[in-house]
Amino acid sequence: MSVIALTDLPAALPSGAPLAGLDLGERTIGVAVSDTTRMIASPLETIRKIKFTDDAAALFRLMESRGAGGLVIGLPVNMDGSEGPRAQSARAFARNLLRLRDLPIAFWDERMSTMAVNRMLIDEADTTRARRAQVVDRAAAAWILQGALDRMRNP
Repeated sequence: MSVIALTDLPAALPSGAPLAGLDLGERTIGVAVSDTTRMIASPLETIRKIKFTDDAAALFRLMESRGAGGLVIGLPVNMDGSEGPRAQSARAFARNLLRLRDLPIAFWDERMSTMAVNRMLIDEADTTRARRAQVVDRAAAAWILQGALDRMRNP
């Protein structure tokens, strides 16, 4: 398999298989998962980056535990739509995952996802700074995955 268009992702997945969503940070990977109907994304876990093979193994264990059949990776596009070093890093992460496992992967524009999640955690959930630091990465992954799920339902 390879990186595919988001609109082609549902056809590449086994029937009833959830999707996992990733928010790739410098030190952490936020992970979210969808339900089997691919309607709702939920935050799952934050993986502390160690080295790529360990990070990938932790991700694959999470995916297997939830039966996830594919990935949506947040692509940190610049505000002008161009791709900088962070987007290139996300693409490299996907290529490296594909060297280890054959699975469908799509990208979703994650511009402002972490900022939006932080704002929501402050305004709506009245979350403390310490608690936000614990949940923001996996919440951003859920934000990314939910946007992708909504787009797949309404191409």
